[in-house]
Amino acid sequence: MSADAFEPAIPSTASPEVEFISLTHPNPSTELDPVPSRGIDLKFFRKYVRTLEEGGFDYTLLPYGSASADSFVVASAVGQLTERIKPIVALRPNTTFPTVAAQKLATLDQLTEGRAVVHLITGGNDAEQARQGDHLPKSRRYARTSEYVDILRRSWTEPAPFDHDGEFYRFEGFGPGFLPYEGPIPISIGGQSDEAFAIGGEKGDIFSFWGEPLDDLRGEIDRVHRIARESGRTTLPRIWVTFRPIIAQTDKLAWEKAHEYVDRVAANFAKVRPLAQGTPQNVGSQRALAFANRADLYDRALWTRTAAATNAAGASTALVGSPETVAAAILDYVDQGASLVSIRGYDTLADAVDYGRYILPLVRQEIAHRKATGQRSGFQAEHPGNYGTEYAGYATAPHAA
Repeated sequence: MSADAFEPAIPSTASPEVEFISLTHPNPSTELDPVPSRGIDLKFFRKYVRTLEEGGFDYTLLPYGSASADSFVVASAVGQLTERIKPIVALRPNTTFPTVAAQKLATLDQLTEGRAVVHLITGGNDAEQARQGDHLPKSRRYARTSEYVDILRRSWTEPAPFDHDGEFYRFEGFGPGFLPYEGPIPISIGGQSDEAFAIGGEKGDIFSFWGEPLDDLRGEIDRVHRIARESGRTTLPRIWVTFRPIIAQTDKLAWEKAHEYVDRVAANFAKVRPLAQGTPQNVGSQRALAFANRADLYDRALWTRTAAATNAAGASTALVGSPETVAAAILDYVDQGASLVSIRGYDTLADAVDYGRYILPLVRQEIAHRKATGQRSGFQAEHPGNYGTEYAGYATAPHAA
């Protein structure tokens, strides 16, 4: 694509809406400046959550790990500190019996007047799963997730007591369960394995991806939507894509920051997780590393060196540029069908402030223009990033003066 090739017609694949997600951090520790603490800094946590709310984010993800704070409890705190933002509870099925999870999620949904969302993490690392007693092989973990989804939904909708005798769960006479605020709670599914696509396409309200090159992501969206249609669904999963934007006043300054950041992140990762090298078990990380090995820079502003620096440990592909360039890049993904965009930075609190001030308004302004006119504005053509002539030079000139 080039700026000259830009067409005002809205692509048929484009989402008519976009909502923004950011992960909630419980303390000031970052990948740039790690703080040796696993605790919650309450003052920081309150400030961070309120920053997301004031900045216009729509959702916040509460992550889960065997050594992290409990995502349910943190989500409840987020709900009480905010009026609008929707807490997304990251939940591993091995950690909570499904009828109990349904009860906890419904309670959160009642306390937040309908704002609860759940993101099911099947688990892509055998060692991490084993830390909490889960020894199922990965393929069976996905089968368990599928059964888990069915029980959650039935727990929220069944008007009479019911029994269940499945491969992974068995109980008698459960229900009627504690009800959500207004209706079933949205269920998000993630993963890049064949099993993840099957479950997400058949049963997910949302299917999540890490940031990938546009053409590759479009193929994956088509895949999950095809599975949804073949399963008889009349509504398709919403598409969630995650990035780590690095922004500054100009593209050149953003690239100077990006090169500094990746060096610091790589050095800190080597200290904190010296054994986390080799081929990752999960397909998402394998894909991210494959993209990084193929090229550093894709499309308008997608940079993969940040993924290479951390062995693709989690969502780690960046969008680099001025706020205008990054907003235009996000709109490229909206044009591919993403309706949920997660952005979180490396300087976590400062970046959340900047995203709310400079990126979200630009994207929403373009969406409003499209709704009003039925066409794209010239915004994406005006901020070409890597489709222009100078951008790639900034990307390949680290620490330029």
